[in-house]
Amino acid sequence: MRPQDAAFIQYSSGSTSTPKGIVLTHANLLANMDGASRAANFNEQDVGLSWMPLTHDMGLIGMHIFQLGNRAQMHQMPTELFVRRPALWLELASELQATVLCSPNFGYRHYLKVLGERSIEQLNLKSVRVLFNGAEPISFGLCEQFMDRCAVTGLNRNAMFPVYGLAEACVAVSFPPLGSAYHASHFDRHALNAGQPVTLVPADDRRALALVAVGNAVPHCELRIAGNDDQSLPAEHAGHIQIRGANVTAGYLDDAEANAALHTADGWLRTGDLGVIHDGELYITGRHKEILFVNGQNYYPHDLEAVALEVPGTELGKLVVSGVRAPGAEGDELVLFVLHRGELAEFLPLARHLARRIGEHAGLEVSAVVPVRRIPKTTSGKVQRHLLEEEYLEGAYAADLATLAELARQQGAPSEGRSGIEAQLQALCEAELEGRRIGPNDSLFDVGISSLKLVAIHEQVEQRWPGAVDVTDIFDNPSIAELARLIAARREGSAN
Repeated sequence: MRPQDAAFIQYSSGSTSTPKGIVLTHANLLANMDGASRAANFNEQDVGLSWMPLTHDMGLIGMHIFQLGNRAQMHQMPTELFVRRPALWLELASELQATVLCSPNFGYRHYLKVLGERSIEQLNLKSVRVLFNGAEPISFGLCEQFMDRCAVTGLNRNAMFPVYGLAEACVAVSFPPLGSAYHASHFDRHALNAGQPVTLVPADDRRALALVAVGNAVPHCELRIAGNDDQSLPAEHAGHIQIRGANVTAGYLDDAEANAALHTADGWLRTGDLGVIHDGELYITGRHKEILFVNGQNYYPHDLEAVALEVPGTELGKLVVSGVRAPGAEGDELVLFVLHRGELAEFLPLARHLARRIGEHAGLEVSAVVPVRRIPKTTSGKVQRHLLEEEYLEGAYAADLATLAELARQQGAPSEGRSGIEAQLQALCEAELEGRRIGPNDSLFDVGISSLKLVAIHEQVEQRWPGAVDVTDIFDNPSIAELARLIAARREGSAN
């Protein structure tokens, strides 16, 4: 057996495409084990506890092979048991005096949701020194909630360890300095295009996108940020994350087409992820294949999902934002897929609220809010957006969307005896919204009005009733009836 021989074939998650067989050699695994062990100080005194499945790189390699390679004591909790009874995870960690734990973002939220208001003061988590957080976009707010909730257990706040990795690198690419405080920076979400210098904004700015720092490359691995031309970019510029090193795969199993696109001409592996190096640390902005291109701007699904999850009745993992591009289209339709197994009439208020939330806080028009009976995910819990997008384009949800449109039409049917201004506003708004019907008392934001549509509507209003309405008035009077009353009052006031 030689170092360059294949140790095993690890399949990618399949979150953005069909899973690919990643060939990992013994040399790849040994290099990544040494690099990760040095960066996280894995040692034979460690006690690991994992609920991650052994079909996932974090579970198999990070929390099994690496721990056994360091002669650590390792405990495996069945994934199904964690899903059913997540509170047992930290109860076991307390009992075992575990030092190394791990979970993707959704696992921390699942634990908090099921735990509810139950007391955990009896737990002792002082022994935990590393709490890995990776495998999907990391929510700074969720990190804060989890660590605040677990403070009574003695859990060291600096144990939270946000990391970045991928199957093509075995598992580990970048770790933060051990024992450092996890932290986020706030970037202008509209200044994250590849090759563009990033801009920091205050946390309360409407443009702010909070991203968590994931440190620097582990030993034996290098990373760089590159432009669309695969040329290296300076720090503080957004771009494509590319890696190389002894831990990085040479390619995929029996997939010539994928292998041809995997590496740059100068030998760097294209991860498919986007990011920026700010203040010497890596920040992940999103997946290249998942990025939405709307109105000439790039948007990240997890960012818009965070906005939508502020709506009551929504849950992480049960709401998916996607950019769906029809054949020949130049831009993406913004589509929300929401898990719903009840009656469609019950879904309509939620759909309206979600469309309004995205419109008000991101300035984007939602093309459709789709009720779905399942959210396809990989074995590690990553959402497979591409499957939902394919079903949408194939018309799998057309009947339900038609029913929702008819329900909305019935509920928003125009009343008799409306004023002339109201009737004109109705026609004007529906023309700008491409025929979508709205009732006189419905908020314009319920149909997912975008900032561009808002400006277009205001321009039309200004042409018909000059000086009667400012753009900000539409936010304060978002329904046709309210806006008509405002116009009528101001016209009457100016006449007097």
